[in-house]
Amino acid sequence: MKHRTSSEQHHGKKPRVPAAAASTSLPDGMEDEAPSNPRELTQNPLKKIWMPCKNGLPEKHISQRKVCMTNCPTLIVTVGLPARGKTYISKKLTRYLNWIGVPTREFNVGQYRREFVKIYKSFEFFSPDNEEGLKIRRQCASAALNDVRQYLTEDGGQVAVFDATNTTRERRETIIQFAEQNGFKVFFVESVCEDPDVIQENIVQVKLGSPDYTNCNTEEAVEDFMKRIKCYENSYETLDEVLDRDLSYIKIMDVGQRYLVNRVLDHIQSRIVYYLMNIHITPRSIYLCRHGESELNVKGRIGGDSGLTARGKEFAKKLSQFIQEQGISDLKVWTSQMKRTIQTAEALSVPYEQWKVLNEIDAGVCEEMMYEEIQENYPLEFALRDQDKYRYRYPKGESYEDLVQRLEPVIMELERQENVLVICHQAVMRCLLAYFLDKPAEELPYLKCPLHTVLKLTPVAYGCKVESISLNVEAVNTHRERPENVEVTRMSEEALLTVPAHQ
Repeated sequence: MKHRTSSEQHHGKKPRVPAAAASTSLPDGMEDEAPSNPRELTQNPLKKIWMPCKNGLPEKHISQRKVCMTNCPTLIVTVGLPARGKTYISKKLTRYLNWIGVPTREFNVGQYRREFVKIYKSFEFFSPDNEEGLKIRRQCASAALNDVRQYLTEDGGQVAVFDATNTTRERRETIIQFAEQNGFKVFFVESVCEDPDVIQENIVQVKLGSPDYTNCNTEEAVEDFMKRIKCYENSYETLDEVLDRDLSYIKIMDVGQRYLVNRVLDHIQSRIVYYLMNIHITPRSIYLCRHGESELNVKGRIGGDSGLTARGKEFAKKLSQFIQEQGISDLKVWTSQMKRTIQTAEALSVPYEQWKVLNEIDAGVCEEMMYEEIQENYPLEFALRDQDKYRYRYPKGESYEDLVQRLEPVIMELERQENVLVICHQAVMRCLLAYFLDKPAEELPYLKCPLHTVLKLTPVAYGCKVESISLNVEAVNTHRERPENVEVTRMSEEALLTVPAHQ
């Protein structure tokens, strides 16, 4: 792998500074003066973080502002012939960036083309000699870029993925100029593959399900798509180490057999590279489950480090039988460092790894308390958590948002591995599940992950197939739905309406 870095911008030009970041001029003689009245700080009650305030109240625009993880908007541009996995990469990358808290959206030019041309006839639409087809494709690319501009400048987006072939240097130069005019950084992702088996598999798995081929039989569709690829081959100009040395890009060759990385300029680009160098397409399954029922589960107490109940131990035995029935010779087993997950794994009689990052969310001062006790002792905290469960941070504890950041190494390793069983906890399982199922932050804390149930996740084409397998061992319900009344002034009875039954 070759890896070049440089502080110079494309063609030696500095990207245009977005309006929001531009400096404002000061009257003569004031440049060196410090502000006479530094702003006071107050603690945001939801996230427990410090922020500027006026008269003891947080400044509205600051308290509502999202955390920005990019120093200026980034435009990711795919490059490659059809059936090289560009949309697969675009969707996975979009899902990952959104999961770690970077607002990202994918703009697939093929979708714009299907909207514009309702009925697809044949590969001839993509022929370089088809002037009408060429004109429509340019219009679609332009419409997609206009939507990119809207998303990154007005809609709060931080990263846009422009998913198209972009196989000519001329097309890429147009995109670079568009980005420079709008103050966006550009990062190219090229997928190069010459393996006919991989290309054929991609066509059969993904392209034949496209609306373009709804009325075609398999042989006709494959033949047409191969001719569509031929339309691009003669004009394809790959990213070149010399000609494109000023560009920031990663070139992925033969589905991750080799990589070429050039001029990674910032934190977000480095994370994109790290992620793309860890994903693979080998068929596999990921099994997620919680530990067996614990003593604190039965008592309705959150957190803690208690052991398993008799029913929890029974589940552990059933889990061992289930895993044996799956017949996976190379299965890896991961647990947290908490007693209840380790006890569950011990029943499997197989080697397992303990990950501290898989420990349950830290409830801080509320550890080992019942919901009723939290409402009685900390009614404000209880209401704030119901208002925004994802971003709410327990005093001296964590939020789901913190948990997602903590779990990123687990996701990265899950992408690298093949078959894995993760024995974890309710909040942790929700975060992992949200990544694989592309669930937004608002839904994540309410995903149902019952005790004594295994979720089998099998990655497919552009998503993930989920099978829920109950091992038929009774357990308490620990899932609490969001109550309708989340006001701070609510009565205790309303606050506790959705608390699950316990001893």
